[in-house]
Amino acid sequence: QVQLVESGGGLVQAGGSLRLSCEASRRIFSNMGWFRQAPGKEREFVALINWSGGFTYYADSVKDRFTISKDRTKNTVYLQMNSLKAEDTAVYHCNTGTTPTGVPGGNWGQGTQVTVSS
Repeated sequence: QVQLVESGGGLVQAGGSLRLSCEASRRIFSNMGWFRQAPGKEREFVALINWSGGFTYYADSVKDRFTISKDRTKNTVYLQMNSLKAEDTAVYHCNTGTTPTGVPGGNWGQGTQVTVSS
């Protein structure tokens, strides 16, 4: 089973930027996705990327603000988050096996906290 380790979270003011990283313990062959869960809310899909090609898909709430990318040599996927809003505050998790429509697969990282102050 692949191990996923997220990093890069923190506290930022509204309008600021953060870049999250998710490093996998071995080569990935499936889609990788980012999801988030805010306090008292269900986990929601954020973005996904196809590991072998260039397909990406975003939730409407983050489109044009967030960018997902990958570095296959490092087995790492990134989430560049710009123009952050208070409602982006959540624990962000990466996931392997995410379907093209944003349904999560079986492997999760421990998560990294993102807090946006207004």
